[in-house]
Amino acid sequence: MAGSGDGRPDPDALLRQAAQEGRGRLKIFLGAAPGVGKTYEMLSEGAARERDGVDVVIGVVETHGRIETEALTRGRDIIPRRRVLYEGRTLLEMDLDAILARRPRLVLVDELAHTNAPGSRHPKRYQDVEELLAAGIDVYSTVNIQHVESLNDIVASFTRVRVRETVPDRILEQAEVEVVDIPPDELIERLKAGKVYLPAEATRALGHFFSKSNLSALRELALRRAAQVVDARMLDDVRALGLGGTWAGSERIVVAISELPGCDALVRAAKRVADGLRGPWTAVFIETPRAAHFTDEQHARVAATMTLATQLGGAVATVPAENVVSGIQSVLLDLRATQLVLGKSHRSRWFELRHGSIVDKLVRDTPDVTVHVLPMPVSPPSNPRILKCPGHSGTRSGYAITTAMVAGVTALASALFQILDLGNVALLYLLPVMAAASLFGLRTGLYAGIASSLAYNFFFLPPTGTLTISNPENLISAIVLLGIAIATSQLTARVRAQADLATASSRTNAILAGFVRQIAAVNDPDVAAQMICDDVHRLLDVQVVLLGRTTGSELEILAASDPAYRLDIMDNAAASWAFDTGSPAGKGSGTLAASEWLFQPMKAGDRVLGVLGVASDRAGSPIRADQLPLLSSLIDQSALVLERLRLQSEMRDLDVVRTRDRLRAALLSSVSHDLRTPLTAVIAAAAELHHGVTPELIGTIEGEAQRLNRFVANLLDMARVEAGALKLNVEAIDLSDAVTGAAHDARRALEGHEVRLEVPPDLPLVRADPQLLHHCLLNLLDNAGRYGEPGTEIVIEGRNRFGDLRLAVLDHGPGLPPGREGEVFETFTRFEGSDRAIGGTGLGLAIVKAFADAMGMSVEAANRTDGKGAVFTLIFPSKLVVRDLSTEGAS
Repeated sequence: MAGSGDGRPDPDALLRQAAQEGRGRLKIFLGAAPGVGKTYEMLSEGAARERDGVDVVIGVVETHGRIETEALTRGRDIIPRRRVLYEGRTLLEMDLDAILARRPRLVLVDELAHTNAPGSRHPKRYQDVEELLAAGIDVYSTVNIQHVESLNDIVASFTRVRVRETVPDRILEQAEVEVVDIPPDELIERLKAGKVYLPAEATRALGHFFSKSNLSALRELALRRAAQVVDARMLDDVRALGLGGTWAGSERIVVAISELPGCDALVRAAKRVADGLRGPWTAVFIETPRAAHFTDEQHARVAATMTLATQLGGAVATVPAENVVSGIQSVLLDLRATQLVLGKSHRSRWFELRHGSIVDKLVRDTPDVTVHVLPMPVSPPSNPRILKCPGHSGTRSGYAITTAMVAGVTALASALFQILDLGNVALLYLLPVMAAASLFGLRTGLYAGIASSLAYNFFFLPPTGTLTISNPENLISAIVLLGIAIATSQLTARVRAQADLATASSRTNAILAGFVRQIAAVNDPDVAAQMICDDVHRLLDVQVVLLGRTTGSELEILAASDPAYRLDIMDNAAASWAFDTGSPAGKGSGTLAASEWLFQPMKAGDRVLGVLGVASDRAGSPIRADQLPLLSSLIDQSALVLERLRLQSEMRDLDVVRTRDRLRAALLSSVSHDLRTPLTAVIAAAAELHHGVTPELIGTIEGEAQRLNRFVANLLDMARVEAGALKLNVEAIDLSDAVTGAAHDARRALEGHEVRLEVPPDLPLVRADPQLLHHCLLNLLDNAGRYGEPGTEIVIEGRNRFGDLRLAVLDHGPGLPPGREGEVFETFTRFEGSDRAIGGTGLGLAIVKAFADAMGMSVEAANRTDGKGAVFTLIFPSKLVVRDLSTEGAS
């Protein structure tokens, strides 16, 4: 948590604003209950934007039969809904693809919490909205307060109705929120008048969900949640601009906790203050250099206090700082807090005279913050050593080295005494004082100052050989040495503390960066899970286990730092509770603390992906309080990686389903039309055989049977391509022979067309699979014969240009839609209104491309430049052209 006391913009806030660049803006019309007029207000504001010249469309609107709402939809640009067949019923859903293709400036999407029909791209409508926002389209949407995820349990507690469709809080936090509000009495009158539900349903609703007490509570929740969203966005803008001040649009409470007993009382007091002021609150532990010397008991006390704050609904943070006062002030500034809760420890007068009072400093230096001071219980520390700042105590080696430096300076000064005056000798003694204070801390620096003063007095100040000082000026020199020692030691200790904090922060950042870099490159969920366990074990020196649900309802161990670990009944219960509730459980938490493991949920958005358990071989808490922020960051990054892998897997599965559906639809189309046509001709011809055999009947049967065989061959070839079952048998091929054979086999498809072969006999041989090349040429010729106008010429042309050999098939048809030539090779593609829309399965050209790619060739489609029609070209790159027949034969 970084403060912005220097007036500079907060980098995190700037990054959040930069992430919104290019994205659409979301505005949510938030209501306390159905019937308050959210949809009406959304349509009205959309109409106003449309009158201002903004391109506005209606993506989906639920009018629920309300006349005044339906009136606002008349004459508006409405995207037709998509029909989804589910369990014998036809469901209407918002057509996301149609909206993306239309690309309006603003789209109106009602009922943000709606669950889409099975088979839709996204399970939730708010995910559709996120895709629209990512495409740069602004969205207006509506939602009721009971659909907000974090308030779902609260609403259910007094309405006795649990809503299953919820929206993550992050959606509201990213949006502009407008509360559509009417008093409960007015809403009840609307309900009685039948403007919300039918009369029979309205009577039942008045006695349950729409009671006046429920509506009042829902209204309060909606207003409060909207205020929190507005306050959070305001703070983000303030941080991005680097503005100072508390900006007390609402109350924000901070409670400072420490390792001392009684801090749980501070947390409970802060909770009461937050409830009374109805504001957010945060429990903060300031991690000073003293924290490195905490005992396990003190670490456990801090962890327990922070866990309590989490359970009571507060946010928690650990902030490294040089001292407690500066750390708390940075937190107050960053959060723009208005209330501070802290404890007053019992200190002696002498302690306060030496170190000052933290409470007094905060009250004096934070005039814009209300400070609540609570007395802390008297509890002398079990180990007084912990109260001493690290670096202030000396070491034996430090004292020994300092003594040696003073002795060395004394010897040097004695050797040079004849050419130095007393002032210069005193300056020499500053060297060991500054070196000792810089290297070994305050106490060693003080020792160096005293030793230097005594040596200076004993060896150089008259009368020498005694500690008597006869000249008052020499007394001043000795005092100056002590003063310099104290000042240098204090400055050095402060610099060292800042360096330690910077080192710890850079170490944490380096750990996170290395951790993310390693697991981000993994594409296997099992490998990622094991890597997460191994890295957390290595970084935090704890035992780690990762659990998730793969099949069934029981949690399974996905990975562990030690494969031999087994969880007992209590451990499994704690893990299941953490997974089901999304809250920590186990040792060190407030739930199922008898477990030896602390289980933390791994969440991505509103979804729990797994549970990470940590345990320590040592007695006490599984994780120290100062390690909790790092563990939380590691868990968050791990959850993002697991979510990415899950989405990748779902997309692969979705692609398979889409391909299967397209194949099924194409097969049905082929069977119903393209395959039925030749079968009908064969059956009719066979029936005529009873009246005698004629050459025409035999030709019809043969031709239609070959046509039917070609359709079936295309379907089988496409299945081979999709399954990756193509096997190449490459050999040198003469294109003249290949073209002649293909034209002969395709003569029935080319009937009615003159075929002109322009393939020079001196073209070099090419390396290709003869069977696959034959299929490519057959499909290209069949395509040209089917779509070329009757009586027109079909040309097969071979050219050797710039080292690549090109074989083209030209027809005289309507051609291809301009700009969409490449789409003709996609599976099942048949362009409407072009020469590619006449019959066929849409597989022939897709097979040509697949076979060409398999052989290392490429294929192009274009419109003819010398007239009307299309041209399809097979391109043999130079590596497939045979230049030396002797080498080819040898190979």
